[in-house]
Amino acid sequence: MTASQTPPPADPTAAAAVPADLQDERLIAAQGFGGWASATWARLRSGDLGSLPVVVGLVIIWAVFYALNPAFISSRNLVNLTLQMVPIGVLAIGVVLVLLLGEIDLSIGSMYGLSGAVLVVLFVNQGMSVWVAVLAALAAGAVVGLVYGLLFNRFGVPSFVITLAGLLVLLGLQIRTLGKDGTVNLPFESSLVQFASQKFLPHWLAYTLAVVVPLVYLLARLRTNQRRSAAGLSAVPVTALAVRAVLLAVALVVITYLLQRDRGLSYMVVLFVVLVVVMDLAIRRTTWGRSVLAIGGNVEAARRAGIKVKRVYLSVFVLCSTFAALGGILGAARLASANQSSGGADTNLNAIAAAVIGGTSLFGGRGSAYSALLGILVIYSISNGLALLSVSADVRYVVTGAVLLLAVVIDSLSRRSRAAHGRA
Repeated sequence: MTASQTPPPADPTAAAAVPADLQDERLIAAQGFGGWASATWARLRSGDLGSLPVVVGLVIIWAVFYALNPAFISSRNLVNLTLQMVPIGVLAIGVVLVLLLGEIDLSIGSMYGLSGAVLVVLFVNQGMSVWVAVLAALAAGAVVGLVYGLLFNRFGVPSFVITLAGLLVLLGLQIRTLGKDGTVNLPFESSLVQFASQKFLPHWLAYTLAVVVPLVYLLARLRTNQRRSAAGLSAVPVTALAVRAVLLAVALVVITYLLQRDRGLSYMVVLFVVLVVVMDLAIRRTTWGRSVLAIGGNVEAARRAGIKVKRVYLSVFVLCSTFAALGGILGAARLASANQSSGGADTNLNAIAAAVIGGTSLFGGRGSAYSALLGILVIYSISNGLALLSVSADVRYVVTGAVLLLAVVIDSLSRRSRAAHGRA
């Protein structure tokens, strides 16, 4: 071979120049299930942990509390746990949305309290229909979010400052709405209280859902595989999808069995799970959701790509406050009352901590609606377990704060590792 025919020396950095995601695609396409397993392990090693830390943490928490007090996983306690976590869990869904933008809403606790006050005053004191009262409370949340969004877009005031001011204003409105009595009780026979505390799925329906949900998941992922294959992209191996579906089915059937030994699965819990699923689909499958993630990742790049940034900010602030209002409605229904302390204490802490602990990044652009579900389950598992052990409230706050700090540290380290491996 002549000098002119000699191929150029290989560039040792050529492999490194290939984006990590493209390397994963090539590996899966070439090796199938083995390639998918290798790519998954590579993502975990690079800091792309997803929900793994919170799932592992939840298993450890449940194992520890069960060892200390077997009553922790009794059917009655698990039913109580699911009912307790829903109102704040709904707040956490809204928190996930604003965190995906890299923003924050500090007034969700006050909005929670105000919506409950609007509900009980209109329904009990004014004699309006329960549905009119519910819609009015939700509308109050939407209006507050609209004001936040307009202030943020028009004047560029940081969301921290806007919502901190909103916290005080809404707290004042809550006290004013409840009046001199300070507490208004909901009648126990009302449909709202019954829905939040007394309505449970029939046994057959609960078990049917435990089987159908994994099947729907499997069919949806197979459909996604077909679309990816048609586009010339790699797909998750069917074996891996089947394993996931089977594990999900086993987990749901076991949980359903434990809950059905007592009262069962509440309609309110089902509503919460449905909201999580719907918002997850909205984030992952819609143009709006992809715009939220793009803005959270790099707002200037999103603006130059033609995304209506101000419109997205406005929609997210409205959704966050509306979810806070819905959480307040469910909270008032759960306790059959609303008072001046509703939404106070650790409401803000638990909702924000749940979103972060569940895996939503404080830096924006990464997270999932499922973070609200997983995070609130961790928060209330800790609170419930410590209560069963008769641990004082001060220790509960310390433990919850330590778990929150750990979650943020993991998020920061994962973010740094992803950047170093080209997966940021």
